[in-house]
Amino acid sequence: MRFYDRENEIEYLQKVWSQAEDAARFTVLTGRRRIGKTSLVLKAYQGTPMLYFFVARKSESDLCEAYLTEIERVLGMPLMGRVGSFAEVFECLMKLSTQQRFTLFIDEFQEFYRVNKSVFSEMQRIWDLYEKDSHINLVVCGSVFSMMQKIFRNKKEPLYGRCTGELKVRPFAPSVLKKILSDYRPDYSCEDLLALFSFTGGVAKYVQLLVDDKALTKEDMIRSIVSPNSTFLYEGKNNLIEEFGKDYGIYFSILSCIARGTNTRAAIEDVVRREIGGYISNLENDYELISKRQPLFEKSTTKNVRYEINDVFYTFWFRFFFKYSHILEIENYAKVREIIERDYETFSGWMLERYFHSKLVEEGTCTRLGRWWDRKGYNEIDLIAEDELEKLVAFYEIKRNAERADLEVLHEKVVNMTAATHAYKGYVVTHKVLSMEDM
Repeated sequence: MRFYDRENEIEYLQKVWSQAEDAARFTVLTGRRRIGKTSLVLKAYQGTPMLYFFVARKSESDLCEAYLTEIERVLGMPLMGRVGSFAEVFECLMKLSTQQRFTLFIDEFQEFYRVNKSVFSEMQRIWDLYEKDSHINLVVCGSVFSMMQKIFRNKKEPLYGRCTGELKVRPFAPSVLKKILSDYRPDYSCEDLLALFSFTGGVAKYVQLLVDDKALTKEDMIRSIVSPNSTFLYEGKNNLIEEFGKDYGIYFSILSCIARGTNTRAAIEDVVRREIGGYISNLENDYELISKRQPLFEKSTTKNVRYEINDVFYTFWFRFFFKYSHILEIENYAKVREIIERDYETFSGWMLERYFHSKLVEEGTCTRLGRWWDRKGYNEIDLIAEDELEKLVAFYEIKRNAERADLEVLHEKVVNMTAATHAYKGYVVTHKVLSMEDM
């Protein structure tokens, strides 16, 4: 699959490269695994002098040997003798950067914790010593989110406050998914588009795997995803166990509940049979994997709260692969495919709401997006899009099939919502149905 999107991100990174002509830059690149962070940096800086350092789980001396080879290859500068510490390599490069501009890209930066955690304090010392006269464009990224957060956002860590910029790489927007399908399967259906969104969440690597497998219909996607040696089958486990450590079991149970629609704290605790307040807080704040959703205009102290997994792919993975891992263990892939097909209409209905939320975010015409429901759950509005500047608000009923929507019922819900919240007085109000035809 060819490179898609990222125009804004590339523009940002190239601007940072230009700024390094005048002053050292230190950019932290964030984003979940498989999102395309490495590909983005390589694309943005192609044709410029760039050192690529990958922090593998090796001894520090072995890493340094590989880094010296890269320095000689890119900068044509052989370093005599054996260098045993990264601090020596980094100081050499910072000295060199006072004379010339280049990019140093360090991938899987958090792995220095395992190699030699003193690297971070040494980098801080060396950065502070040479930053004033340096022209280095330092870019670091890592795939273990919690560890990267600790390195750069914990005030007690040596590199806190040293980065000059941060760039978050997000999943492909709906328009990009449509472009990819148009390029590789011009006759795609809305069902295919919804399936691509629901199964990949717009994560670049997952999209690429399906494109490479020529699996771009809903049926072919399910076949490809649920097959022997599929990357998708154990992706959630492989990505998140390292984040959660020894407590991964309880975290997985909570995420599985939310993925199945058991999304209030009380309901989750009934399932897992333990108090989960601390775990919920960690998932929301430390790992940024879930978000607390509440009805628009509800007080921040409300207990009328639902939790949602932020990542669409993880929602899919916990809903089907984690829940039915016992079937996968005996390699009955046909049965798991059957389960996905059986439950797909309901699941994709939820994902359709997520799709339109993403679509409206991408269009950038709203100042507020949200949902509303009453405490008893009788009145629920799928999506509310507000433009407070123009005094416009649209209330949406979202259905796979538009014929199943009822605008009169939606109107009644809006009446109940505005009566309860006293919101949108003086606004131009519209009631709309969104279906797969509007994708």
